[in-house]
Amino acid sequence: MAQERTGAATFKGNPITLVGPELNVGDKAPDFTVNKNLLETASLADYAGKIKLISVVPSLDTGVCDAQTRRFNEEAAKLGDNVVVLTISVDLPFAQSRWCGAAGIDKVVTLSDYKNHSFGQAYGVLIKEFHLLMRSIFVIGADNTIQYTEYLKEMTDHPNYEAAIEAVKKLV
Repeated sequence: MAQERTGAATFKGNPITLVGPELNVGDKAPDFTVNKNLLETASLADYAGKIKLISVVPSLDTGVCDAQTRRFNEEAAKLGDNVVVLTISVDLPFAQSRWCGAAGIDKVVTLSDYKNHSFGQAYGVLIKEFHLLMRSIFVIGADNTIQYTEYLKEMTDHPNYEAAIEAVKKLV
């Protein structure tokens, strides 16, 4: 049974439960399996040797998630070839693809945790009440050690974009 962190965050001020552990700087990044599309999966190993900025959003079809993904898409172009920016949500892969096409998102890799919530449970961001992922940011070094985390306390808040980008730049 996965660990539950009751009241670890809120949605519009109401407490929600996050499933999985809270990860810390210095921890080894847990592996996960998510979907690139309905048939093809991806895991942490697919990005071996790269610095990974993982932007976690509840759904791309909401205002803050849209803005967060657009911001990291802009930043991704400036971070170099050794950095990959992953946006993970439980949106279906074809919904992610449609949204990226409409939004002109071309530097961020969108991945879906819809099938088995592998990422959400491993990184402690699965919202028990909604089966969505809690907004959060992880920066993982090329050696798969976590270098930065931000677990937002309120689902509708924006992450600290500057701090996440600075954490990546220190590794480049």
